[in-house]
Amino acid sequence: MKTLYSLRRFYPVETLFNGTLALAGRDQETTGFAWWAGNARLINLSGKLLGAHVAHAGLIVFWAGGMNLFEVAHFVPEKPMYEQGLILLPHLATLGWGVGPGGEVIDTFPYFVSGVLHLISSAVLGFGGIYHALLGPETLEESFPFFGYVWKDRNKMTTILGIHLILLGIGAFLLVFKALYFGGVYDTWAPGGGDVRKITNLTLSPSIIFGYLLKSPFGGEGWIVSVDDLEDIIGGHVWLGSICILGGIWHILTKPFAWARRALVWSGEAYLSYSLGALSVFGFIACCFVWFNNTAYPSEFYGPTGPEASQAQAFTFLVRDQRLGANVGSAQGPTGLGKYLMRSPTGEVIFGGETMRFWDLRAPWLEPLRGPNGLDLSRLKKDIQPWQERRSAEYMTHAPLGSLNSVGGVATEINAVNYVSPRSWLATSHFVLGFFLFVGHLWHAGRARAAAAGFEKGIDRDFEPVLSMTPLN
Repeated sequence: MKTLYSLRRFYPVETLFNGTLALAGRDQETTGFAWWAGNARLINLSGKLLGAHVAHAGLIVFWAGGMNLFEVAHFVPEKPMYEQGLILLPHLATLGWGVGPGGEVIDTFPYFVSGVLHLISSAVLGFGGIYHALLGPETLEESFPFFGYVWKDRNKMTTILGIHLILLGIGAFLLVFKALYFGGVYDTWAPGGGDVRKITNLTLSPSIIFGYLLKSPFGGEGWIVSVDDLEDIIGGHVWLGSICILGGIWHILTKPFAWARRALVWSGEAYLSYSLGALSVFGFIACCFVWFNNTAYPSEFYGPTGPEASQAQAFTFLVRDQRLGANVGSAQGPTGLGKYLMRSPTGEVIFGGETMRFWDLRAPWLEPLRGPNGLDLSRLKKDIQPWQERRSAEYMTHAPLGSLNSVGGVATEINAVNYVSPRSWLATSHFVLGFFLFVGHLWHAGRARAAAAGFEKGIDRDFEPVLSMTPLN
C-alpha cells in the first residue's frame, strides 16, 4: 500500500525508499530495505526487532563467557596479568575476586565461575533471540501492549528511556554493594602495595563528587579521570545510581515538555543516533580513564600507565646510582638541570630528566616518599622499601608504549620483545570504537533530521541496476 505523501511528510525516519509501509515480511519488497540493511528491515516489526536485540545480547555475553574461560585456561599465576595479554581477568581482579595483598592471584575459581555463568546466560539469551526472531509474534503491540511501541509515541519512548535509566542505576549500585558489603574491591592504595578491602567511608559530599566535573581536563587537573581514591569512586556511583533511578522514575511518570517535543526528532533512527552519540562519549572517556587512571584500573593488573613507567625508570636509576655513591640531591644532568631530582616551576621537588613532563603522576609505590614540598630527599635516602624498588623496576620494563621515540625517556625495546600492555589495547580500542560510533551518530542524525524535514529520498529502488540483473541463485 502506498502511503500518502501528506502523511509521509510528518512520518519520521521510517520514510522507506520504495514508499511501502506494509508489515508483511522482512524482504526488500515489503520493507524497502535489502537484507544487508540489517535491522532496518524490522523498524516496524517490534517482535522481530526484540529477537534481534536479544540474540545480539546473547552473542555479547557468549563472547564474555568464552573469552573469560579462555583467559582462565591460559593464566599463569606466577606472571603478572598484564604480561599475559589478559583483558577480562584484570576487571574481575579489580572487583576483588581471587586476589590478595599486592594484587597476587590466590584463587582462580571465581574467574571460572564468572565464565560459566556468562556462558549459561548466553544460552538463555540465544534461545530467546532465536524464539523471537523466528517463532514469536512479529509485532508486540496487539498481544503485549506493555512491550509494544510506536516510534513516534513520545510518551512511550520516554517511558522506555526511564526503564533503561533505572536499569543503569541498579548497575551502578551493584558496584556500590560489592564494595560495601560483598567482600570489597581491590584498592591499589592500601598500605604496603595494595589489597582487597571493604569501602567504609564513602565520599558523598556533592562539592567533591561534582567538583571533578568542574575540573580542567588538562595536566595536573585531569577532570573526572583524576580520581585517585576508591571512596570517591564508590561515592560517585552512589550519586550516579541515585540520579539514574530518580531520572528513570521521572521519565516514566511524566510526558515530554513542549520544548522537547519541538526540539527533538522523534523517530527510530533519531533514537539510534542519540544512543550512538552517548556511546561515543562513553568510549572517549573510557579511553582516557584506562590510559591515565591507575586507581580504577590498578597497575598491578593492567600494567603501569605511560607516565608511571617513565617515573618508575627515573626512580629505579636513582635507587641504583644512590647505592653506587651518587649524591642524588645535587648531581647535574647534561642540560645543567638536576640529573635525578629537580624543582618544578612551582617549587616541588620532582624527578629530573625527560620524565619531568610527568611530574604530576601519583602512584601508590611513589607517594610514601613525598613530603609537603614534593619528593622528600631524606625519605629517598633512608625510607625506600624493597617492594617499591621491585615494583618500579617491573613497571619500568612494561611501559604501555611500544617502540616509539620520545616517550618520557623510557628505554623502549626492540621489536622482538613480545609485549603489548592491556592499557594500550583497551585505550586504543575504546578510542577507535568511540570514533566510529561518533561517525555513526553523525550519519544517522543527518538521515533522521532529513527524514523529519521531508526530503529523505535515498536510492531510487525502482531503477536500481541490480534489479535487472540475473538473481544469484
